[in-house]
Amino acid sequence: MIGVIVTGHGSYATGMESALRLLAGRPEKFTAVDYRQEDTIDDLEFRLRDAIRAMSECTGILILVDVFEGAPYKESIEMKEKMTDQKIEIVTGVNLGMLMQVNLSRGYVSDVTDLAELAVDEGKKQTLRYVYSEAEAEYDD
Repeated sequence: MIGVIVTGHGSYATGMESALRLLAGRPEKFTAVDYRQEDTIDDLEFRLRDAIRAMSECTGILILVDVFEGAPYKESIEMKEKMTDQKIEIVTGVNLGMLMQVNLSRGYVSDVTDLAELAVDEGKKQTLRYVYSEAEAEYDD
């Protein structure tokens, strides 16, 4: 199975984990790593390294990050470069729809690169702008 790590600023990661549990139950091989205001970069590095090591038996690890170029993203890149014994993919811009699809897809997607591509595609599908149409106006009465 592919392991999943969600990381981000504040309580973003644990918030995403909480929402995922509410909607889909407790995920397997899943860790949330928050980067709290009081944390140092070393704290974040330590927790990411611990999370990756805990998934050593996984066929790969997908790290989902809140925003591009933030500390969690940069530390995830460093971990990927340092921990070459693991096949690690990183996707930034995680949203709940993406996370749900990734979690469900791990049952049949066995390659972490394919799962990363699926995550990006699903993230794009989940990002929409609602436009009110005249056809919907009929139902407002």
